[in-house]
Amino acid sequence: MTRYAVGDIQGCLTPLRCLLDDVSFDRRTDELWVVGDLINRGPDSLGTIRFLKQLGNSARIVLGNHDLHFLAVAFNTTPAGKHDTFDDILRAEDCEEIVQWLLQQPLIYSDPSGDYTMVHAGIPPMWDISEATGYAEEVQSTLKSSHAINYFKNMYGNKPNNWDDNFSGYGRLRVITNYFTRMRFCTADGVLDFKNKEAEHPNSEFAPWYSFPDRRTRQDKIIFGHWANLQGETNTENVFALDTGCVWGRSLTLYNLDKQKYHHCECS
Repeated sequence: MTRYAVGDIQGCLTPLRCLLDDVSFDRRTDELWVVGDLINRGPDSLGTIRFLKQLGNSARIVLGNHDLHFLAVAFNTTPAGKHDTFDDILRAEDCEEIVQWLLQQPLIYSDPSGDYTMVHAGIPPMWDISEATGYAEEVQSTLKSSHAINYFKNMYGNKPNNWDDNFSGYGRLRVITNYFTRMRFCTADGVLDFKNKEAEHPNSEFAPWYSFPDRRTRQDKIIFGHWANLQGETNTENVFALDTGCVWGRSLTLYNLDKQKYHHCECS
């Protein structure tokens, strides 16, 4: 078995197929890890989600912010944006089946061997893997429950922008969601900045979430996406950035977890 992880696909099915063909991916023996943002902004959201769904147990998926946005639109708690490209899913006869499948996907995935953990955006410096998994489960259990519609009604927003163990209710779920699916820059104690999306921050108090020397996951191998402006570079041991901006005309990246080898397919 070979494990591969792929960066933000965002509905770009053709480059994904190109990469899987290049490595002779076999769904009977191999695994494909997907770092979230399966759909939206690209040309074929429906084809992409159907392709990943039919991979069954050979796919390991975490939800990204675009996937959660699609679900909020599907639940009629927010309107679609002018740049959204998932109308094909909303019109599809299997839309409800796709929605239910997405609701079952986690925010964090750790391989049973313990050697890699995958999230969409990151893990804040003050959480270890065990804590992150527990907080993610709070959101995941809500998505699988009858309270999902209320979650989506309360999902959007930048506040709270820090962590407090005493947070409760949908504000607590919102900040957990934002850490896993929207985070780029933060402070050492987890205060989030949502405005800056570049590779560097003008305020020295803020830094990429993975760059703090005392972060509690520094010994763990973490795979993430979300941050195309990094162009795959973290300059940090054990942290692998896989969003290389396919939907923006750059490339889609596939990473062989076992050989630590990268594969790229140019996008247009």
